[in-house]
Amino acid sequence: MDLTFITGTALFQGIREEELRLLLPCLQAREHMYQREEIILSAGNTVADIGLVLSGSVNIVLNFYWGSSHILGRVDQGSIFAENYAAIQGQELLCDVVAAEDTSVLFLNMNRLMTTCEKGCAFHQQLIRNMLRISARKNLGLSTRMMHIAPKTIRDRVLSYLSAQALENGSPHFRIPFDRRELAEYLGVDRSALSGELGKMQREGLILCRKNEFTLRVRPPF
Repeated sequence: MDLTFITGTALFQGIREEELRLLLPCLQAREHMYQREEIILSAGNTVADIGLVLSGSVNIVLNFYWGSSHILGRVDQGSIFAENYAAIQGQELLCDVVAAEDTSVLFLNMNRLMTTCEKGCAFHQQLIRNMLRISARKNLGLSTRMMHIAPKTIRDRVLSYLSAQALENGSPHFRIPFDRRELAEYLGVDRSALSGELGKMQREGLILCRKNEFTLRVRPPF
């Protein structure tokens, strides 16, 4: 287990490696490996642990009764998932958590995480503060996705998402974390229709795109 990497994550920010060695057993930490497309957590189950992605990434997937599905979000290396469900005892998962690639996850007991030890150690209090900051950022992320899927047309949804990515990356040239299928599910649109719209936008000189790499153009080329 790479303790240096773990102390660099948002969850363990401000906690030293020697403190982490004491903290992990307290949190009942356990590491598990998953293959691409393997289900990590299933909808309908309850959880007591949160997951910290040590390597790879996972998708949060909403499955419908009729067989279709939508990707609600991506959890990348160094980020956590399932914290909202783990914080509420008996709360059933509404979505699947699926490995987007070969992935390693560190599971941590949520009750142990949110309850300070008898000594009230400073690094455990820091961990709780970090969790609150992460929850606040995720709430902002959900609000952002609602903004992207609010427009009625596919083009406006794409423009909203790509504009936000350019702003986040500080550049009109960037890579997105989704392939075409995943982006279509994230934006709540048909994959073929999305590909067609991206093709039109490229022909009109609004964007340049290749796989998950995009460049936004201010005006059509002459």
